[in-house]
Amino acid sequence: MKKLEFKQEILASAQKVYDKMLGLSDKSTYEFWTKTFNPTSTYEGNWEKGSKILFVGFDEKGKRGGMVSMVEENIPGVFVSARHYGFIDGDKEVTTGEMVENWAGGHENYRFQEEKGITTVIVEIDMVDDHIGYFQEKYPKALEKLKEISER
Repeated sequence: MKKLEFKQEILASAQKVYDKMLGLSDKSTYEFWTKTFNPTSTYEGNWEKGSKILFVGFDEKGKRGGMVSMVEENIPGVFVSARHYGFIDGDKEVTTGEMVENWAGGHENYRFQEEKGITTVIVEIDMVDDHIGYFQEKYPKALEKLKEISER
């Protein structure tokens, strides 16, 4: 896996950006910026350290899919880390097997650095080669959406 990094400056407090990014006060803010990846993107579970969280959406045929993850760290307004360890295939959570082994253990980390009213969001994700191009295209657009909703 390769580590990808994306940054976005946002004219809002780190706490506000953190809240909007995770959809803590209103889940629709999470869904707003992540619809860049999938129009039906949402999550099931919560962002508490140690919690299982499912990142889910539906494909064009209506099949449920996504990632099975664990929140490894959550320091409000500072740092959030999720470790992916499986995927969703319809109604099943798949956490073992060849398809999981290539990327299981990969992390998605969010850092929030505030200075003079501007928060820099730094996203680091571990990615398999097959998906690098997709995320290099989509993540900057998603972070622009996060900026839009956080600066309101």
